[in-house]
Amino acid sequence: MHDIAGLKLVDAELLLRFVKLEAHPVHQVPTCFFQMVHRETGAEMGGINLRVGSTPHIERYAGHLGYTVFPRYRGRRYAARSVRLLVAVARLLDMAEVWITCDPENVSSRRSAELAGAVLVEIVDVPADCIIHRSGHPRKCRYRLDLFRIEQ
Repeated sequence: MHDIAGLKLVDAELLLRFVKLEAHPVHQVPTCFFQMVHRETGAEMGGINLRVGSTPHIERYAGHLGYTVFPRYRGRRYAARSVRLLVAVARLLDMAEVWITCDPENVSSRRSAELAGAVLVEIVDVPADCIIHRSGHPRKCRYRLDLFRIEQ
């Protein structure tokens, strides 16, 4: 695996700090975990992970990216900005595209995907036997981010 920990992933006051690379606890694919940190204060503002493995489950339901922004830091586009910063990591790992999924009613996540440059492809029903459906998420929006059509 490339030296992801050595990459400088910064945008204005946002810094993505590499935490670890390990199998995702639910989706069981190699995953890079990062903290969203304020560059000046060091405050942790949320987290984002890049699931490097590409399986039908990841591409269709789970997505390659998972992110959360803590409530007091929302509204500053940290999720979309973090996705944009991770484009360099995904390219380094020879990924050509990234799938981002979210619940159809999650307007904030949908907007974050769009602000990052992803395009809505479809809304799909999640199979009833899938862990995502069993966790209360019966439908997913599928956004595609083409890593070679997006500018850094």
